[in-house]
Amino acid sequence: MKVVIDTSVWISALITKECKAREILRLVFQDKISPQISEPLFREYESVMKRKKIQTLTILTKEEQQELLEAFLSKCTWNDIYYSWRPNLSDENDNFLVELAVASGAKAIITYNTKDFKNAELVFEHTITTPEDFTRRFS
Repeated sequence: MKVVIDTSVWISALITKECKAREILRLVFQDKISPQISEPLFREYESVMKRKKIQTLTILTKEEQQELLEAFLSKCTWNDIYYSWRPNLSDENDNFLVELAVASGAKAIITYNTKDFKNAELVFEHTITTPEDFTRRFS
């Protein structure tokens, strides 16, 4: 199943020992789900990972974080976005996730910020779900 994994899930997996975000990564590494990625999402992962606050919360060294990111990226399918749908989400920074889901044919966007996707002006046929709901319903 193709999915888009929001930065909130990626970062949660880095900083929280017992969480469903880590289960999402396990599903990726077991080839049970196929994460989709684009240049904007990749850049956001890298940018947020480098924040001082995140660095103080994770037990992984910078080298371990980089190794994990590279292993994760090796499982991802890269997508070029040729059309900007702009569903006009409440958080403008989340629009690119919807565009990636549409371009890649992803069935789900996995995020901790589901409220940010409510009341979009454009609605597509992918599920917006938390890691907890995803693992319960789709794995």
